[in-house]
Amino acid sequence: MPFTVRLAGCAALLAAALGASACTPVRTHQGYVVDKELVDAIQPGIDNRQSVLQTLGRPTLTSQFNEGEWYYVSRDASNLAFQDPKVKEQLTLRVRFDTAGNVVAVDKMDASLIADVNTYGKTTPTLGRKRGFFEDLFGNIGTVGAPGTGGGAGGGGGQ
Repeated sequence: MPFTVRLAGCAALLAAALGASACTPVRTHQGYVVDKELVDAIQPGIDNRQSVLQTLGRPTLTSQFNEGEWYYVSRDASNLAFQDPKVKEQLTLRVRFDTAGNVVAVDKMDASLIADVNTYGKTTPTLGRKRGFFEDLFGNIGTVGAPGTGGGAGGGGGQ
């Protein structure tokens, strides 16, 4: 009998440990691993693209409109079970370059600049007439290649 009591006690202890571990927050790190000394080593007017690349590595993302800005993004978050992650700490490092490729400025931004965008609902509101499922499915029949619709039915350009 003492063996079964011990076994039941161990099973209860194991079940309690597993139950408590389900409530443990999952911590994650995404993006650039920040080394404060390396970040502080980047100096405007002294460094250029090549020296920043050698010091910090490839950026997380670059500016889409010009090659004048590099971004290094680092984010620490945690969540419980299946909840959405909550940002605990975020650092976005922006390195701006002039047209010659020299560093103009190094900006550090934190989590206070994160925009929280809430969804509107299950559908996106649009302007114009409402179309049903079958109109969306069969609505273009006969319009492809028709004059004035912009679709081409083969052939070249003009005469």
